[in-house]
Amino acid sequence: MARGPMAGRRSEIAIGVIGARELVDRIIAVAGQLDEPLRLVGAAYTAEHEGYDRLADIESKIDVALFAGPLAYDLARQRGELPVPATYVPVSGAALYSTLLRGTLEQRCDPARVSVDSITATDLEEAYAEIGVGLDDVHVHEYRHPRSAREFYAFHERLYRDGATSAALTTMPTVERRLLAEGVPALRMVPTAATLRIALSTATLLGTGSRLEESQIAIGVVELAPAARSGHSDPSNYGQQELNLALHRELLQVARTMGATVLPRGDDSYLIIATVGAVAQVTAGFRVAPFLDHVGRELGVPVNVGLGVGRTARDAEANARTAVERARTEHTAAAAMVDADGSVLSLPSRLHQRMDTGTSAESSAGTAGGEPSRGVDLLGRLVRSLDGGSGEALVVDAERVAELLDVTARTARRTLHILVDEGLAWPVPPARPAGAGRPRQLYRLVTTKLAEHS
Repeated sequence: MARGPMAGRRSEIAIGVIGARELVDRIIAVAGQLDEPLRLVGAAYTAEHEGYDRLADIESKIDVALFAGPLAYDLARQRGELPVPATYVPVSGAALYSTLLRGTLEQRCDPARVSVDSITATDLEEAYAEIGVGLDDVHVHEYRHPRSAREFYAFHERLYRDGATSAALTTMPTVERRLLAEGVPALRMVPTAATLRIALSTATLLGTGSRLEESQIAIGVVELAPAARSGHSDPSNYGQQELNLALHRELLQVARTMGATVLPRGDDSYLIIATVGAVAQVTAGFRVAPFLDHVGRELGVPVNVGLGVGRTARDAEANARTAVERARTEHTAAAAMVDADGSVLSLPSRLHQRMDTGTSAESSAGTAGGEPSRGVDLLGRLVRSLDGGSGEALVVDAERVAELLDVTARTARRTLHILVDEGLAWPVPPARPAGAGRPRQLYRLVTTKLAEHS
């Protein structure tokens, strides 16, 4: 059934396809055959290490990224945390079947004498058992991590020069090109249409989940701080009325950029209703308070801000009320946030600028009055949970932080961002697993500041 130009526009999932040009075009063609509201954005590279840069080129246009294979995905992960959910096209035995058939029909290889990379030994054994061919002269080099791929060319070239194989079967365009240039018969294993459909389905689910998370309700409560109130509610107090109107006007300007709604709540406070995605944009990923700087700069008065996220509007508003009560305890312009899981975070008015020593202004001096900053408090909780002590060099990832603090993965990532902003944690290169698995983004906790507040 044909759809109008606007039909389904809101539910359309944008998938960024990152890989070699030939495979990017093939994935887009397969997606065009699906009865799904998808929009594909291609980002072709000439070598696998360019994947992170190609993703950066299109991240603002997509909901999820689909890499052409595990190598490009792993290399991108090594560059840093990916800005959108991501997955990759798996390497499976199905590609081996089609490549062996093509090589046999074209008389380019003897299936009983080949070298194969990327797939697992188990997949190879199952495939050859299905076609009834022995494995005595079939050699495999599995992909386990990026270092594996560096060995593929030498693996294929050595076996062919030794007369042990008739051809090389590889998943990597760069390896295929190099082998052919050196006179080694090579065939590239490409994913079947069925494998691509599965990968697209996985990417669609990831993108849908991300979209749903961003469309959750977020509610903010913004109120004049006690220091900015006159202390009485006399209707003739025109100065207070003008201040309330000015606050309302400034909030409307900020809300317009978020697509949010502003509603009066009492005499000197307001509700701001938006989506999680919109609030994330104006809070730098929930790391900095919205409105504080703007209102302070325009009106010269302090305000308290409470942000609440919830699965329903009622939950979000209840969390926002709890958050603004927390913000009031700071006595001056302050903000707090309560997440859907009940976690409370204090939000600074601006991101801290790191000093040359590797610490921020706040982490060097703590908060006003010598109290520990929010980052120091979080760091202390982590170190105590790890049963460590001041001066120890501790390393964690988001999954470990979520486990230690009993929070969601998103809250754990936000916690690590706060620590990094205050110079209390530093990203380190992702760990390279000894076996199969994706590399993790690790953070080294800087515990020296704990001694100053013990």
